[in-house]
Amino acid sequence: MKAVFINIFFIMIIFMLANTAAQTASNPDSALTVILKEIKGTPLELRQAIDYALKNNTSVRKAEAAYLGAGGSLKRERGEFDPELFFNINYTDQKQPTASFFSGAPVLSNQQTSSQTGLRMNLPIGTELQIAVNTISLSTNSSLAFLNPEYDAFGSITFRQPLLHGFAASNRKRLAQAEQQSEAFKARYDQEVVNASSNVTRLYWDLYASERDFAVQQLTRDRAKEFLKETELRARAGLIGPNQVASAKTFLAEQELTLLEQQAQFDRQSDQLPSFIGTRPDIEMQRFLPTDEPPVNFPAGRVEVILDHVVQHNLDIVAARKDLESVNTLANAAGWEALPRIDLVGSIGGSGLAGTGKEVIILNDTLPVPASKRFSDALTQVVKREFPSWSLGVEISIPIGLRSGLGEKDRLEALALGAEENVIEKTRVLEEQVRSTFRELEDGKDRLEFAREAVDAAQEQVRIGLIEFRNGRTTAFELVRLGEDLARAQQRYSNALIRTAKAAAAMKQLTSGWYPEHY
Repeated sequence: MKAVFINIFFIMIIFMLANTAAQTASNPDSALTVILKEIKGTPLELRQAIDYALKNNTSVRKAEAAYLGAGGSLKRERGEFDPELFFNINYTDQKQPTASFFSGAPVLSNQQTSSQTGLRMNLPIGTELQIAVNTISLSTNSSLAFLNPEYDAFGSITFRQPLLHGFAASNRKRLAQAEQQSEAFKARYDQEVVNASSNVTRLYWDLYASERDFAVQQLTRDRAKEFLKETELRARAGLIGPNQVASAKTFLAEQELTLLEQQAQFDRQSDQLPSFIGTRPDIEMQRFLPTDEPPVNFPAGRVEVILDHVVQHNLDIVAARKDLESVNTLANAAGWEALPRIDLVGSIGGSGLAGTGKEVIILNDTLPVPASKRFSDALTQVVKREFPSWSLGVEISIPIGLRSGLGEKDRLEALALGAEENVIEKTRVLEEQVRSTFRELEDGKDRLEFAREAVDAAQEQVRIGLIEFRNGRTTAFELVRLGEDLARAQQRYSNALIRTAKAAAAMKQLTSGWYPEHY
């Protein structure tokens, strides 16, 4: 009689566990939600993660540094055409013994101050231009000096214009190259910002899926524990054999190991995101927890429209084109520089003379005293060109063989050919990636729907399996297989849930931020 009561007690417990398991199977999402809420971590929104990455990510910072460096190079090359103001002054005190009557003194003592001031600049067409004023102030003890002190001034405008040197093509080549390189680095920096945003998005959804897979596995492990209890109770009641208890124990052990592996994967994903965005969760928390849900609907549209935009506006291709332009700029200039050099040189100027007049006595003759003039009078004579001067000439330089210039031209043309092939290669690779990503987006909605149906079907199979197991119409081994099928279906659903969102992030990266906002 006692054995009968014990069996009845075991059967009642089995029915209670079975009812609990059936309720869990009928509403697994609520059980999953409970487990997800129990996971500890610092909540993190996707927009916040992207902001952290744009501020702290090293790839973005390095791209910014390269862009700033290119801006400095551009400023330096622009400065090559800035006017340069120059000034120099020199004082000389000289005593020189003489042996000539016309020296005016046995020991000639001269004090001379000379100066030069002016403006020089290079023009973009290759012209070298200089405007200068030279002055000399001379004091002497010579008795034959008509002016003492004497002021001399000379002003000139000189130029050199290359005629076979490519004009702006050659003289402006470094500036043009710096402009193109600055635009290339700006495009690369902007693309790196888009890359960082897209990479954070993918890591964020990977963490979301890893968290969900961990919760699914924990739920599967908990179910395995309940199932083992049920099989043990049924075995004690004599309803099933020990082999089915062994199957339940094996299933639980496998789920415990899988849970450890899933937790390790969850931890790895939890470490990758903080490393990329450059900030860690709160000290008391081990990880960030995503708070956003992955979107499931994205416009697929027409792949040809996306491809047209990518070919024209992808920033990596834009940067590669700018690299090609910069090499072509140097190659074009090298073609001119390989020619013989012919320069037109010339100047236009004027002289001035002033000073304090002194009597000069030669033998018994007293020569007239020149009119005294100030230093400013000499400068006025220069400006008015009262004593003008000019010159014009041609300088020719012909390298024998022209090998140096032609060799540089050939080298740069080869570099341009390589840069052109680089643009073609990047375009082809991007087209392939766009087509592949487009298919991911196009199939995303159906993929998620089928995955959801697979989960529902697996849940229904488990529910029916539990009823059949309770009624002795199936074995624990078969129920274990159904539980594994459900776990795999849940993981496939997690993958489908984030796959479309990650494909959209990849498409945004490929289109340099154009998709989906402007699609």
